[in-house]
Amino acid sequence: MPDGSPLSALHSIRIKGCETDILCAEDQKVLMAMEQTIHFPNPRPVRVGCRKGGCGACRVKVTKGSYTAEKSSRTHVTEEEAAEGYALACRISPRSDLELEPACLGPRRPVENGD
Repeated sequence: MPDGSPLSALHSIRIKGCETDILCAEDQKVLMAMEQTIHFPNPRPVRVGCRKGGCGACRVKVTKGSYTAEKSSRTHVTEEEAAEGYALACRISPRSDLELEPACLGPRRPVENGD
């Protein structure tokens, strides 16, 4: 099924500081739904980068709701941060209505393993 299929349940996404509610299908990534809804000249409430989980630009904190997350680099969201609700908007799909806060930290260097 393609992203945003009409057969997929739709959920409302609210982003802190953004006046526009975004509708996102369960089989769609939150970042893609945001890009389809918010057009120039309106600023995007979440930064956009590689769209594949590698850059961390679209880092958010989910403050309400449930979602599924695809695998992404722990450089941008550690296991501890993920447990606190941090995720990359390009790697999550909603399972309910969501409330998010932008949470980009800028570039991070990979953590060296001390083994």
